Amino acid sequence: MTRPVAVITGASDGIGAALARIFAANGHEVALVARRGDRLEALADEIAANGAVRPLPIELDLTEQGAADVLSERLAEAGAAPRFLVNNAGFGLMGRAIELDAAEQLAIVDLNMRALTALTLRFLPAIVAVKGGVLNVASVAAFMPGPGFAVYYATKAYVRSFSEALSQELKPLGVKVACLCPGPVQTGFQARAGMDLSGFMTAIKPAMLPAAEVARQGYEGLMAGKRVIVPGLVNRMFVWGAAATPRALLLPLLASAQQRR
Repeated sequence: MTRPVAVITGASDGIGAALARIFAANGHEVALVARRGDRLEALADEIAANGAVRPLPIELDLTEQGAADVLSERLAEAGAAPRFLVNNAGFGLMGRAIELDAAEQLAIVDLNMRALTALTLRFLPAIVAVKGGVLNVASVAAFMPGPGFAVYYATKAYVRSFSEALSQELKPLGVKVACLCPGPVQTGFQARAGMDLSGFMTAIKPAMLPAAEVARQGYEGLMAGKRVIVPGLVNRMFVWGAAATPRALLLPLLASAQQRR
C-alpha cells in the first residue's frame, strides 16, 4: 500500500514553496523536490509546525540523467506515490542568444522542457490510477516570442502546448491538467535570470503578484478543472494585447522592453 502525495518540484522557494504550503493547507501530503536540501528541510519544518503532515524532502537535480527514475525510487522507498504532480522547477537567462553561454541555454531546455516531460510521463500511470492531476508552471511568456529571452520564452510555449494537449487527452480518464501562467513575481527567478526591476522596469510592478496569491489561484484553478490559469487582470490584458498585436509590431516592442531591463 502506498499513500498519495503531491509532488512539487522547484519547491525550495518562490512559487514552488508557496504551492507546497497551499497543497499542505488543503490536506495533501507533500513531497518537496529541489537541489537545495537545507531549504527543503526548513520548509518541511515550517509546514509541519502549522499542523500539516511533515512533507517529504527530496534533494535532487532534475537535470541529471535518470532523475525521474531516481525520484520514483525515493518516493517508493518512502511508501508514497504521486496523486498530483506540480512541475514548477525552471529558470531563464536574459540576453541575446548569440551572446549567452550555449551550455547554460541548453540547461534551460533540459529543466524547463525535458525534465518536466520526463516526470510527467513517468508518473502519469500512477496519477491516472487515482484520478489525480498535473499542474505545469509556465508564464505569460508562453503566449509570445521573447527576443532577449528567446530560449526561456520558447520553453514556456512548449509547456503550455504540452499541458493543453494533455488536458484534452486525459479529461476522459478523470485527470485534471492545468497550466499556470503567471506574470512577474518577486522571487529568486529575477536574480538568476539577470533581471533588474529598477528604472524602466518599475512599470511592470502593477502586474506583480505575491507568490502566495499566484499559488492560490494555481491550486484553485487546477481543482476547478481549468486548463490555463493567468493570475491577475493586468497579466490577462497583457496576454490579450500580445495576441491582438501583429508580430511585426510586437517583436520590436518586446525586444526594446527586454533591452531596457
